[in-house]
Amino acid sequence: MTAYRELLPIAVKAIEQASTLMRRQTPGALTTKGDRDVASELDYRIERELRALLRDLTPEIGFLGEEEGSSGSGELRWSLDPIDGTANFVRRLPLCGVSLGLIHHQRPVLGVIDLPFLGSRYTAAEGEGAYVNGQPIEVSSTAILSEAIVAIGDYAVGPDASGKNRLRLALTAQLAEEVQRVRMTGSAALDLAWLAEGKLDAALTLSNHPWDMTAGVAIAREAGARILDRDGTEYTYDSSVTLAATPALAGQLLAAVQAAEALAGSAHER
Repeated sequence: MTAYRELLPIAVKAIEQASTLMRRQTPGALTTKGDRDVASELDYRIERELRALLRDLTPEIGFLGEEEGSSGSGELRWSLDPIDGTANFVRRLPLCGVSLGLIHHQRPVLGVIDLPFLGSRYTAAEGEGAYVNGQPIEVSSTAILSEAIVAIGDYAVGPDASGKNRLRLALTAQLAEEVQRVRMTGSAALDLAWLAEGKLDAALTLSNHPWDMTAGVAIAREAGARILDRDGTEYTYDSSVTLAATPALAGQLLAAVQAAEALAGSAHER
């Protein structure tokens, strides 16, 4: 099998095409995806163009896109979020980017994230380290929660949003009591990339969509992050949450998540 690193130039070529479109094109028409959620015309264009490009360059590798689902098959599968942080992009907030990862046997093994309005491109392949703009990166040495800056994912919208947000609000309250600062950027890919670079000390997302997580998990892991599911087992494609942190913080943040789950459950029962 081709080494993962040999696929990095192909992933970078695809990301460069998408990033150029983000810088040069407007979002275009918006399509409602459900309660308070939209996709832009450019989301669809990027996904279709990259699907076609990667099909031509790597026909043996399947593809999963956020907007139009799966195509192809095989042990390897590309996973794309054409614009991670669409709401930010539409409002001209620079916290958005393109996220392309590779999955092998349900495990993220390669990732490229480009933040076109911040001038940062993150790359990693399993066993090869993580880089930003060609320079090696690693997670911070932060070891105690009171010194940690922790990013959390967006609050839920759509079906059962109020139920899902009980846990998110409980977690926000729990973290506010313990960490130095809580941040919500609106982009899971950016959170994981900034964790890998040491700008953040943890990134907690109480969901697990492969297009959101694959590239960032691959990059953060290669930078030294520990990435867990809600029960403390190692993160996989099938995990229900994505808890990513410096190794010294992972257990402490897992305890915070579990405390928030207990609090949210108690509130629901009352």
